[in-house]
Amino acid sequence: MRESQRLRLATLVRLRWLSVAGQTTACVAVAWVLGWTFPVVPCLALIGLSVGLNLFLASRYPGSYRISSTAALTVLTFDIMQPAGLLMLTGGIQNPFIVFLIVPAVIASATQPPLTVATITGFAVAATTVLATAYMPLPWSQPEGLMLPSGYIGGLWFAVVATLVFAAIYIYRVAAEARALADALAATELVLEREQHLSALDGLAAAAAHELGTPLSTIALVAKEMRRSVPKGCDVPDDVTLLVEQSERCRLILRRLTSLSSTSETHLANLSLLALIDEVAEPHRNFGVDLDVEVIESMGPEPVARRNAAVISGVGNIVENAVDFAQSRVTIRVGWTQMSVWLEVLDDGPGFPPAMLDRIGDPYMSRRETRDHRSAGGLGLGLFIAMTLLQRSGATVKIENRSQSGAVATITWPRAVYSASVPASRDIQ
Repeated sequence: MRESQRLRLATLVRLRWLSVAGQTTACVAVAWVLGWTFPVVPCLALIGLSVGLNLFLASRYPGSYRISSTAALTVLTFDIMQPAGLLMLTGGIQNPFIVFLIVPAVIASATQPPLTVATITGFAVAATTVLATAYMPLPWSQPEGLMLPSGYIGGLWFAVVATLVFAAIYIYRVAAEARALADALAATELVLEREQHLSALDGLAAAAAHELGTPLSTIALVAKEMRRSVPKGCDVPDDVTLLVEQSERCRLILRRLTSLSSTSETHLANLSLLALIDEVAEPHRNFGVDLDVEVIESMGPEPVARRNAAVISGVGNIVENAVDFAQSRVTIRVGWTQMSVWLEVLDDGPGFPPAMLDRIGDPYMSRRETRDHRSAGGLGLGLFIAMTLLQRSGATVKIENRSQSGAVATITWPRAVYSASVPASRDIQ
């Protein structure tokens, strides 16, 4: 059970206090303001049960305590049975307050797993059915009470039950989609955070080399002076010799770090389109699938942009999916004009089922089969992350089936947008 599906106990306690206030007000108004006859004492006793439960829960658990699905099932079942008892004493399904039996089912649908939702909804439907057949007379101004036709009571029962079922299904679906979207966005943020950390390593290396260079030069100079101060013919102490050798070794290490950082910074500042494609394609070669890169159109110089972690992750995810589902070949077609930059990722796999085409890009959509006819996990979330990252970079992403077999993903940027990519540190915020 997800943490987002664990209800805060304080929320249920506050809602029950609100229910207690409303029930008490209704009983007092009907009994002593309107003067209508009904079992006041039993009704107040049932209200007292809610008060007692609230006091017990508030005294035993902290307000931030989150209850499990089993505990939520127990508490929400009480929230159905208690008002059902009040309704049975005051007219059953004829009482307008019958609609409040929907509230626990709505709460369960918005927060609980499917089994708990089905159980709570079933309890509410059962309680409504009992109240349609077994109840005491509705409090009324006339001594003989209010007698509704049986057909009308049947219609009330159907309306309440239909509303219960529809509301439970509808709210559960909406809440489940919201939770899936929230989880997918959280996963996207984790991917971006990881890329940010990787991008920061070069800067850290450069900073370390710069900061350590000065004190290390001083140490090396002092060590050499110590060695020169030893008179000729005397043995140089081993410690002084070791100090000089190790300082030279440290200087070589820092020189390599500086060289690596400078090369990396140049690469960051001048990442061409084909270099980007090679970088995302290289990890997916030699997996039993031929991966080719073709330049289809090239008008003008090759596009060059700042290294963008979001673009690399997005394109890499689409290439990875293509390799997973291809039978034998994945082709990356690249092209650019004065107005646009585009690439296509084509595979020769089974393609997408027609029912999935309209949902491509939704998180946690149904799974496709790989080339060995096994179900591949993570497709929906992977495509969601890829499309989200690429769209944030200014790209348009279109994924569809090919005319014969396989799928094709087309990614297009306006040339000005691609070439004016901002640094990775801003892209990933």
